[in-house]
Formats: sequence, structure tokens, C-alpha cells
Amino acid sequence: MFSDKENVNILTSLLIAHSVRHAVVCPGSRNAPIVHNLDACGSIHCYPVTDERSAGFYALGLCQAVNAPVVVCVTSGTALLNLCPSVAEAFYQHLPLVVISADRPAQWIDQLDGQTLPQVGALGRFVSKTVNLPEPHDEESRWYCNRLINEAMIACVKGSCGPVHINVPITEPLYQFNTNTLPIERKITFLSGLSDFNATSVQCFQPIVKALKHAQKPLIIIGQMKPSVVISTHVERLISQQHVVLYEPLGVDKGDNCLEETMCLIGDKKEFLPDFILYFGDTFVSKRLKKFLRKAKKAECWIVNPEGVLYDTFMNLTGIVQANPKDIMQAIDFQENTEWFNLWENIKQHIRKHCMVFEPHYSNMLAVKQVEALLSNNPSKAIVHYANSTSIRLGCIYARHHIFCNRGVNGIEGSLSTAAGYSLVTKEQVFCIIGDLSFFYDQNALWNQNLGGNLRILLLNNHGGEIFAKFEGLKQSPVRNRIVMAEHATTAEGICRDNRIKYYAANDIQTLEKLLYVLVKEKSERPMLLEVFTDVETDLQIYQEYLNTL
Repeated sequence: MFSDKENVNILTSLLIAHSVRHAVVCPGSRNAPIVHNLDACGSIHCYPVTDERSAGFYALGLCQAVNAPVVVCVTSGTALLNLCPSVAEAFYQHLPLVVISADRPAQWIDQLDGQTLPQVGALGRFVSKTVNLPEPHDEESRWYCNRLINEAMIACVKGSCGPVHINVPITEPLYQFNTNTLPIERKITFLSGLSDFNATSVQCFQPIVKALKHAQKPLIIIGQMKPSVVISTHVERLISQQHVVLYEPLGVDKGDNCLEETMCLIGDKKEFLPDFILYFGDTFVSKRLKKFLRKAKKAECWIVNPEGVLYDTFMNLTGIVQANPKDIMQAIDFQENTEWFNLWENIKQHIRKHCMVFEPHYSNMLAVKQVEALLSNNPSKAIVHYANSTSIRLGCIYARHHIFCNRGVNGIEGSLSTAAGYSLVTKEQVFCIIGDLSFFYDQNALWNQNLGGNLRILLLNNHGGEIFAKFEGLKQSPVRNRIVMAEHATTAEGICRDNRIKYYAANDIQTLEKLLYVLVKEKSERPMLLEVFTDVETDLQIYQEYLNTL
């Protein structure tokens, strides 16, 4: 029988899955559920040691002998601090020592209760990773607990190896051992040493390439990446070989994949759920994609990045491959599932046609469509930065080139400054397409004497944060316009005058067309800004009309 504490049972199951076979255990009441499980599971040999200082070094010796992760388990309070010398030694010897400390619930830390001190972070820089397990109360917190343990166990064997700390808060009562079996837990696999494309590395990731080939409904997805001709070439080849590849212009130079529109049309249709996902790159703009792929619970899902970082975006990660994306892409060959490919391709072709024929009325959507048309016909190369929120979503519809956007955190700040910084070290035109809140928040980017005429700004000013206008529930709030959407009547004319920026303004279609041509084509010694004035409700209505008429 095992403990009734779910986080302890998840931990025990995953220690076994990650091949832990030895544990040094110290006496205590708070860690009794953990020690009980380690002994009861039958897969881990427990060695009792009373003195925690000595216990840490016992575990260190075991690590040296078995060359694999070894657990040392202590109770709450100063017991953990006694492990510091052995953990420091493990750090410098690159040994996979797994420190497991029982802890009091967070609400009792620093409340003059017995054996309580801040245990999270107590071992400082001498551990590769520290995780603090939740006490699960629903499926999401259970997934979180599973993910954290997987992260810690991967961190201890990653690279040259090193110690990790798993802190386990446990609420009383402590001594109920009434669970018959341990849960079957998802183990996230880590494959490393794949950075160089050679015979050895090909052998290592060949099973993944083979699984992709033999999957019935495989999906390759590409998040935000640095611009790369090599990646774009591989993507074109994969699509020509009938692979379903989903991406946005933040990841691939050929940005006509219409991802958000595709996911909008798919909705909840189960026939589009994949059985295999291969994920390259970083984040996506499309929330619909993430929401949809989180339903693919039975899919085998691998993420590829050079750092070997665990990102469980879809809550179903099978494993991580530490490799350069181009190397694995190069190893993928023809996909023979024509029916699966056509299922997606028919939708994409429909959306491409809709994008071409849909003519938005005067709006920020029309401005982005027209400026992208001019840029696509521009013989000279242009660098294009989009700000967050509505701007980047419009860019994902119309851009046919790589887009720069600060999507690492998706913050409002710094979009204009980032584009301005880029413009300082290139002779190419650098465009920044930005909404009013982002622009006025970052207006000091123009307060710089080094800026030149290659910086061009398209300011979409609809007098508020359009991204917030779409939430139906928010319409009932009296603070919606004034506070949440930050309604305002500010313009950029004075800012441009003060900073010697050429300023233009458009309020109708005819003026917009004329001035967009000036913004893109005209030469200038100073930066140029075109401010397009629109109405926030009209802008939102036209954007929704575009999606609703797909």
C-alpha cells in the first residue's frame, strides 16, 4: 500500500520511470510518506542514514558507483541545510544527486510553526534546478506536478550532469497508506548530443523520424525562429513531400500558412487531431492552435531545440530532442499519407483564396493589407517588425516574409525601440507596424540622434487597445473603454515634430493609398511615420467579418 498523497505517488512513479534504483533516506515525520513509498515500491533500494550531513555524502558515493541518479530524502526544516556540503561537492563533480525534501504547506512558512523555513532555493546555485511540487487538486495541477518532476529528472542528467532539488509540501494527516497502486505517469524522454549532423546523431534520432513516417496523422509545427533560408527551404521541401506543416511568418520566410484562419475553420473537428506532433522553434501567436493541440492527448509529441529545453506547451510532451532543427528536418523524407495532407491543404487553399478576395473597408486591416502588398512588390529587401496584440495578428494574415515581433513574453513595451535598434546597423529599410498603445508607451524610442531615414513607422491609431474590445463579457464593465482599453485622443504629430520625424496622417482610403506609397518608396534622410486614424469598433468588426466569412 502507498501514501494517499498524490504528489508523493506521482513522484515515486516517476523516480522509477527515470531509472532511480537507490535512495538514502533520513528519519523524520514530514518525509515519512515519501520514505514509505520509496521502500514499498519494490524498485528502489533504501539505505537509512540518521545524520543528514553524512547521508548526503553516502548518496554522493552511490552516484559515483552507479553513474546514475541517486536520491537523498530528508524531512522539513534544517534537515535540508545539512545537505549543502554534499550538494556543493556533487555540483563540482557533476553528479546526478536528487535531493528530495519534505516541506510544510506554503501558508505555514515563517509563521513560527515547527520545522519551517523557506526551503525552495535554499541550496542556491549548487543545484541545476529546483522545483516545488503542488498538492494536486485538479487535472491541470496534476499535469504541473508531473511536468516539474520530469523537468528535474532531465536536468540532473543533462549535459555534464548535476544535483537537483525536489521540494515536496505535504499537508497533514501524514500517515494514511491506503492507495493500492502507484499511478502510471508520463515520463518525458530526453535525447541529447544531437547538435552535430553525423552518423551517430542520425542513429539517435532516427526512431523519431521513423515514427513520423509511419504515423497516420503526423503534424510538423514551427514556432517563432530566427530568419533562416535553410529552414525555409526545408519547409518547402517537406510540404512538397506531402507533410502537413503549420507555421506563422514569425518562423518561416514564406508566411502564407494562414494558421489562425485554419484553426478557426477546423474548430473542434476531431478528424484533424494528429497522432504525432514534431515541434520546432518557440512560441505561436495563435491561441487556437495551442488550445486545439492540447486535445491531442494520445498523440506522440516531440519538441526539438538546440538547448534541450522542456516546453510542454500542448500538455502532452513525449520527449525532447537536443538538436539543430535543420538537422532533423534534413533527415525527414517523403510522407505517403495523401489523404491526411489533402484534408489540411484543401482548407489552406480555401483560406488563401479568401484572403485575396476579401476587401476590408477603411480600417487598420486595410492599412496592413496595403502596406504588405507594397512590400511584396518592393524590389529592395525590407525588414519588418510588428508590435504585439492586433498588429501581429494582422501581420500573420498578410505578411509573405519573415516577421520580427517580441513574442518571447508578448509585452506591450519595446516594439518601436527594437525596430529602431535594428535600423541602426543596417542599410535596409526597417518597418515598424505598431498600434497606438504600444507606440505611445515606447515613444522615447524616437528620442535618439542616431536614427536615419531607413526607419519607417506605420502607426495604427484607433484610440485604444482593440485587442480588449473583443471580449464579450468585458462589454458589461463600466471601465472597459476608459481603463481596460485605455481610450485616448492622443496623436503622434507633436512627438514627430519634437524628434524631427517626417509625419503623415491618413483618415480615408484615398489618402491612405497615397501615403503608404510615400512611406514605402520615398527616400528620406530622417525617419518617416504614417499615422492611420481608424475606429476601434469598426476595426474589430471588420476583423471578425474576415474570420466569419471564411
